[in-house]
Amino acid sequence: MSERAVLSVSELSRRLAAVLEERFPAVWVEGEISNFKVYGSGHAYFTLKDEGAQLRAVLFRNRMRRIRFEPTDGLHVVAFGAVEAYPQRGEYQLVVELLEPRGLGALQLAFEQLKERLGREGLFNQARKRPLPRFPRKIGIVTSPRGAALHDMLRVIGRRFGEIHVVVAPARVQGEGAAAEVAQGIRELNALGGVEVIIIGRGGGSLEDLWAFNDEMLARTIAASKIPVVSAVGHEVDFTIADFVADVRAATPSQAAELVVREKQAVADSVDALRRRLGRAMARRLDAQRARLLAVRERRVLTDPHRPLRDLTRRLDDATDRLLRAARATLRHAAHRVELATRDLRARNPATRTRHDRRRLDELAGRLDRALARGLDGRRHRVTGAAGRLNSLSPLAVLGRGYSLTLSASGHIVRSVRQVAVGDEIGVMLHEGRLGARVTETKERDERPEV
Repeated sequence: MSERAVLSVSELSRRLAAVLEERFPAVWVEGEISNFKVYGSGHAYFTLKDEGAQLRAVLFRNRMRRIRFEPTDGLHVVAFGAVEAYPQRGEYQLVVELLEPRGLGALQLAFEQLKERLGREGLFNQARKRPLPRFPRKIGIVTSPRGAALHDMLRVIGRRFGEIHVVVAPARVQGEGAAAEVAQGIRELNALGGVEVIIIGRGGGSLEDLWAFNDEMLARTIAASKIPVVSAVGHEVDFTIADFVADVRAATPSQAAELVVREKQAVADSVDALRRRLGRAMARRLDAQRARLLAVRERRVLTDPHRPLRDLTRRLDDATDRLLRAARATLRHAAHRVELATRDLRARNPATRTRHDRRRLDELAGRLDRALARGLDGRRHRVTGAAGRLNSLSPLAVLGRGYSLTLSASGHIVRSVRQVAVGDEIGVMLHEGRLGARVTETKERDERPEV
């Protein structure tokens, strides 16, 4: 019998990892993203799933930077990468190299995601956008110095109003780093001073060619600019994030120059028209003032200058007379009130009130003494009568009228012959003393004697 081949867990895991990584070095996988999470290291971990299974996946930081759109849960994607095993946990995962959305292209999806997020933040609100200056003296342009867009804008500006000062901030408008150069140009023109409006733009192209103007950092730089910004990117049908954030969107770079710079002849014609209107308005104003002057010259204040003084003198006399009458009436009223107050004060004099209260107090004291005397007499008579009644009811008084009180040996009052027996000692209480006796005979009485 041959010896069994026993593998350790680590050995089996290594063999399985070697098979997986050799069998699937590069594979395209389609599925739905779930549990997407980016850690502090910059690496992203998520799960690809369909109706029947799920697969762990990792997107390392250096690959994450190359993805133009924002992966989110529920997004249907196609991922390209290698299958690797993770022996420590007995798991396998897909190490993603490329990630593309299914349906919309990656650039279009990234455009829609950024547009929605910045829109929620209010960067596209019309209320925050500023009007362009009517007659700018210095214009800033951020574009490629070798592009046709710059030449078109300079040609339009020179034709319409050649004396305007133009400052060009050169920047790449396509490729890696183009968005950063355009944003830097905007910041430099803001710091320069004197620039009244900024144009950023380039000619037409594909979505990839125009992608620098869909950069989030550039959009926020446009929103933060203290100078109004005109976005002129591509052709009329092309729209970028910069178009939505800018204060004004021009269909082309040439149209941006036309919006910013008014045509010199049109301005001159407008100034001439304003001059004529001003002349007519001044003539009408002079005619009106001349008519007012003639009317004023006919007023009596000029033909008879002493008339107002006479009127004022009469008014002053009338006012003086009314003032004197009012003063006398006020004095009479005040005197009457003083008199009433004096009377009232006299009535409230403390000395007067003290004398009156003293008389009142003496009267009340006399009444109180008389009432107390009457009360004492009445109570004295009632006490005397009650004492007489109590005395008449007293047992001693009864004894004083010749009666006696018989007591048993125990000290109880004897009310019936049945309470004692022959030979018992008894006591007899009299009005003026007490007798000791012995019962020699008992006899009950049938009828009580008449009193």
